[in-house]
Amino acid sequence: MNSLDINQIKEYLPHRYPMLLVDRVLNWENGKSITAIKNVTANEEFFNGHFPNKPVMPGVLMIEAMAQTAAILSFLTMGQKPDENTIVYFLGIDGARFKRPVEPGDQLKMEVEIIKVARGIWKYKAKATVDGQLAVEGELMCTMRTKEEAKES
Repeated sequence: MNSLDINQIKEYLPHRYPMLLVDRVLNWENGKSITAIKNVTANEEFFNGHFPNKPVMPGVLMIEAMAQTAAILSFLTMGQKPDENTIVYFLGIDGARFKRPVEPGDQLKMEVEIIKVARGIWKYKAKATVDGQLAVEGELMCTMRTKEEAKES
């Protein structure tokens, strides 16, 4: 079984605390799919204001966790780790639906599969669950650019 721990994940993502939202990759199949987890703890910064009396993980951060999982899958599929010149841009999301709140103590399990890759744009079907219950789903899109290409666009 393929898996990645947090130190290996950091080799694929530039994100760091508090924006690194993938704690472990459980498994993946190159060119197809990946499963990863985010352990949601009470000491997450965003819970201080979202919401003080009823802490819930912001939906945009659940989407971001799925997007980071998708980025890891893309690099694994290409068989390379990003270099300091590579930037992955989140381009959009279609059909996002939030089905249940995610609270401190939950484990968010992200499942992402590649739908297609065309003209440098990767499209994925993504969902995240807690204890087998759907929390969020949607179709994500991203692209990879060098820093030089990013300046030109």
